Amino acid sequence: AGLTPKDLSGVALAPPPDARAPLDAAFTSAADGRRLSLGEAMNGRPTLLMPLDYACRNVCDPMLAVAGAALAATGLEPGTDYRLVTLGFNPRAEADKARTMVAEQLGSGPVLDRAVVLVGAPGPVAAVTRALGYAYAYDRDTDSYAHPAGALVLAGDGRVARALSPLAMTARDLRLALVEAGEGRVGSLSDRLVLLCYGYDPQTGIYTPLIRRILTVAGLATVLAIAGLILWLQRRAGRARPL
Repeated sequence: AGLTPKDLSGVALAPPPDARAPLDAAFTSAADGRRLSLGEAMNGRPTLLMPLDYACRNVCDPMLAVAGAALAATGLEPGTDYRLVTLGFNPRAEADKARTMVAEQLGSGPVLDRAVVLVGAPGPVAAVTRALGYAYAYDRDTDSYAHPAGALVLAGDGRVARALSPLAMTARDLRLALVEAGEGRVGSLSDRLVLLCYGYDPQTGIYTPLIRRILTVAGLATVLAIAGLILWLQRRAGRARPL
């Protein structure tokens, strides 16, 4: 490889604070050649956005396969509850290669049917990746890209909700991330209750129990239960007092 350690040090997925995708960035749908913006591709839904090199067989293939399996196992409805949008950053990987790669890794089914596969010019691609803190580097010696094995969960307005590692993605973590990005419009009451007791760990890219919050909630419940018991006993004693 022709990239130096200095070159590779800049390859990362590090969304800046309050990062937001430019929804007006224009691309082409690999499925039908239609021009559409990122906002149109997302259609106001919480979105799993996966920047990909459609010619990459080392990381992008298994990354997309794992993400597709996790999405299928979330129990959420693709296209309705969420969108899966892939964005190609290799300008030499054109629409036919993008279609083939995504179809091979997702397999037949609703996830593939509702996926939006985007290709585009370097300018709009760079606008999106820069805004989201997704940095990659081209290696001329091998004609390939060094890039993060990462994906982003976006809220419907383009705000970054979470950065995830697709290679370690689970259905539970992905469902929670999409529910969180949906801001109450996606998922069930039980999902939102789970989010009260689980927090996202950016170091591991997964949701982990927040012990302090769990203990706080449990302690508050205990205090309320004791107060209720005392009140009930006082009322019972009052009713039992002879006249």
